[in-house]
Amino acid sequence: MHLARFPRARFAHLPTPLEPLPRLGAELGIDLWVKRDDCTGLAGGGNKTRKLEFLLGEALALGADTLVTQGAVQSNHVRQTIAAGVRFGLPTEVILEERTGSKASDYVGNGNVLLDKLMGASIRFVPGGTDMNEELEATAEIVRRRGGRPYVIPGGGSNTVGALGYVDCARELVVQADALDLKIDRLVTATGSAGTHAGLVAGFAALSVDIPILGFGVRAPKVKQEENVFNLAVATAETIGAAGRVKREAVVADCDYVGEGYGLVDQGVIDALALAARTEGLLLDPVYSGKAMKGLIDQARKGRFKNERVVFLHTGGAQGLFGYQSVLEPALG
Repeated sequence: MHLARFPRARFAHLPTPLEPLPRLGAELGIDLWVKRDDCTGLAGGGNKTRKLEFLLGEALALGADTLVTQGAVQSNHVRQTIAAGVRFGLPTEVILEERTGSKASDYVGNGNVLLDKLMGASIRFVPGGTDMNEELEATAEIVRRRGGRPYVIPGGGSNTVGALGYVDCARELVVQADALDLKIDRLVTATGSAGTHAGLVAGFAALSVDIPILGFGVRAPKVKQEENVFNLAVATAETIGAAGRVKREAVVADCDYVGEGYGLVDQGVIDALALAARTEGLLLDPVYSGKAMKGLIDQARKGRFKNERVVFLHTGGAQGLFGYQSVLEPALG
């Protein structure tokens, strides 16, 4: 847990707040809190900012002059990566996958995409189903051929370097809870590219902190998602000197709330977005935190979290709401 051993570029607004959600909690009949990682500060904030502190730290240490990354069209990760690059004078080559298949003008031109363009990134769109790892390497090779030094960041910033950001978040959360004499019974988060979930699992394991983590999946089936998270958590624990500490049973993903697919919004997500906004003024995103909140609401109403104090990790992404206006507005009335 001596994270100062790893290169780090500090720009996140940390620690992020840990706050009660009394009105939403009363609506659900649980003691509910939120860890506000939408408040990390970089180009609107979000969970990727924590990862990018370590990823940019390594990129700068290696002498990189260009960042290369990828994501879906409305990627929060891409927005934050571009912003991190701008902070250090590194241009970003971006590949956006048309993963949802939507051609709606707001989806392909507003929200995160508009911000990506505002920050001056070089953007290339590719069809859904494209091998994004191949595209990353092909783009990095183009940068090399023109004399550049690329640093490739995987989707979501989810590798052992990026996951260090959530090892640090696990430590930060424990410190905050102790300062408030707050016993946390469960941590709930969205789980997608696996870095956030895996970093938390590895961090708690290294600290010998027994806080169960429930990840609500946004894309992959349960077996695949848990496998991805576990493998990355094990590798991350080894990186920080805590080999053998991560147990398989610590990785739990509920993938029953994905709906029709990644980035596709259903009425349950819209209801979750509206309930959080109308009880707490809390703005979630349609792809990650909205689906996690959809799962939390349904499970709470079924009695799953009875007598528990639950902390919901808000991973940010409200900027993406503007890419879904044509979907959300008719449903909100």
